[in-house]
Amino acid sequence: MLLKLDNVSKYYDNTDNNQPYYVLKDLTLEVNAGESLAVIGPSGSGKSTLLNIIGLLDHPSSGKVLLDGNDISQLDDKQQARVRNREIGFVFQLHHLLPQCTVLENVLIPTLSVLPLLGGTRADKSNKGDSESYAHELLECIGLKDRINYRPGKLSGGERQRVAVVRALINHPKLLLADEPTGSLDNANAVSLVQLLRELNQKENVTLIMVTHSLELASQMSRIFELRDNKLVEK
Repeated sequence: MLLKLDNVSKYYDNTDNNQPYYVLKDLTLEVNAGESLAVIGPSGSGKSTLLNIIGLLDHPSSGKVLLDGNDISQLDDKQQARVRNREIGFVFQLHHLLPQCTVLENVLIPTLSVLPLLGGTRADKSNKGDSESYAHELLECIGLKDRINYRPGKLSGGERQRVAVVRALINHPKLLLADEPTGSLDNANAVSLVQLLRELNQKENVTLIMVTHSLELASQMSRIFELRDNKLVEK
């Protein structure tokens, strides 16, 4: 098992009645390596909070988040930063590409980040191969081989999101988290992007968790969970 949530809750103090305000309550989830799953639910139900807790961008109020059997929610800041950089890839609704950098440069940014903070160097890269060669391979796979020297301003919205997907995969993460990755795209590009995520999930054997409002897009994943009333239920 790659990922396990064990009674994870997220709540905030409520000054009105001294009762905690729960966003997530006693969630339990088990995900095997290579699986794909979607999390759906109404706006404000806590979908993004859940993804942020899994991805170490937020902390649970209680419970455990285990990755490969290790409780990553209890790691210190430096250890969590290393896990985020090496084990987890993120794709957000907005691509967050740097406008002054080329496609290739944007993709390679995660291979250089946080390493000095952790006592590493630029040479501390994945042992699965040269990052630049892997970037070329992935960009060719998604049909952007001829755009590696373009800057984001010359790409379409769908192309920018595809670059963001490659950037998320560049360090060979075990887990890929996608938070409403199609929110800024039209329907055709949204369908195409989710198909790409699914293909890369299978080709790269990376576990995929996607948050979406769309049941149509969610149906392309192997499992679907609904988050409602602070609970996570498999559909």
